[in-house]
Amino acid sequence: MSPIIKRKGEKFTLPGKYLLFILTILCMGSIVLTFKTNIFSGPFNTVAGYVIVPFERGISAVGRWLSNRSEELVQIRDLLKENAALRAQVDELTIENNVLQQDRYELNNLRQLYKLDSQYAGYEKVGARIIARDAGNWFHSFVIDKGSEDGIAVDMNVIAGSGLVGRIVDVGRNWSKVTSVIADNSNVSGKVLATSDHLIVLGDLELYGQGVIRFEQLVDSADRVVEGDKIVTSNISNKYLPNILIGYINTLEKDANNITKSGLLTPAVDFEHLEEVLVILELKQALTE
Repeated sequence: MSPIIKRKGEKFTLPGKYLLFILTILCMGSIVLTFKTNIFSGPFNTVAGYVIVPFERGISAVGRWLSNRSEELVQIRDLLKENAALRAQVDELTIENNVLQQDRYELNNLRQLYKLDSQYAGYEKVGARIIARDAGNWFHSFVIDKGSEDGIAVDMNVIAGSGLVGRIVDVGRNWSKVTSVIADNSNVSGKVLATSDHLIVLGDLELYGQGVIRFEQLVDSADRVVEGDKIVTSNISNKYLPNILIGYINTLEKDANNITKSGLLTPAVDFEHLEEVLVILELKQALTE
């Protein structure tokens, strides 16, 4: 084998087989030194203590954080699904509750109508539902879903709640219009049930804002009429059947003529919450010559 001679002007190169031999010797020497001595353990352990261990701890902490976030995201997705299901259930229960409340309200109305029907059992009646009303806060004028097909005619009396609502003023084939006793143009001939003293009940929408309407022309010479007395339709009314409850005397005072009395009347019907009514299928008998 010829010696390696570097000629002038040439770069020094080491053949690959020599380089491989040298690296092999170095690796084997390192292995021997590692097993036979602690030359590397001290310095490398120190480096690992300051560099590698904190790095590994950081990697571990990041891994735990990512794992916790992943679990939280899964829990959030589950909670969102559960929340959506609960909201849907609440919506269904709310609808069911509203239906039950409406059914209960209608049942109470029907019970009142049934009770009222029993009070005036001598009259044939038909039930009707209110389908429209004139503008305003109260049912002073409204339309019901029964008409001439159901035997309804103009001037038939309408009742609800505890007594008189008003009368039919217009009739169609399947509808009728009602004017109530609280309307401004309404007047009803009434009497005090306890004394049979007569009076006139006058509608007044402005006053009904306080829950009352007016009455006047009460002749009570014996001073027997008191607050709280019942007022019913009189037998001399030309539109209304007799003895239908109109309301109760709220206030009472003498007029300036010292002959008649007037005051305020609390109607027997709640004209703010009407929904169903009864129509008496009988007209007041008119006088004929």
